[in-house]
Amino acid sequence: MAETSKYSFEVRPLSDEDGKGYLVTFPDLPGCMSDGETIEEAVANAMDAEHSWLETAREFGDAIPEPGQYSGKWVQRVPKSIHARLAARSAAEGVSINAMVAAFIAEGLGKHNKRG
Repeated sequence: MAETSKYSFEVRPLSDEDGKGYLVTFPDLPGCMSDGETIEEAVANAMDAEHSWLETAREFGDAIPEPGQYSGKWVQRVPKSIHARLAARSAAEGVSINAMVAAFIAEGLGKHNKRG
């Protein structure tokens, strides 16, 4: 199961000129970003990028910023059928349900921000 970040991240679709796929950035970690052909791949790659960013900062004695003010936690109840579909999709992608839902929400927010 994929590790969940304590830092918030943003997912946005890349244009055809930028190679398509998705870009993930961490507002609290300057320069920490990753991409992937799918949202799931981009988020999984981003977890690796975050780990590397933090490891490198520790290695060089750089300050590690605290995560933003939001805890990133809330509880959402969904119908059993949606829960089953999320579980199946996340298992097929090799990520946690939380990572999958976070990616879907981030994608939706990215598309909304691009229009507005």
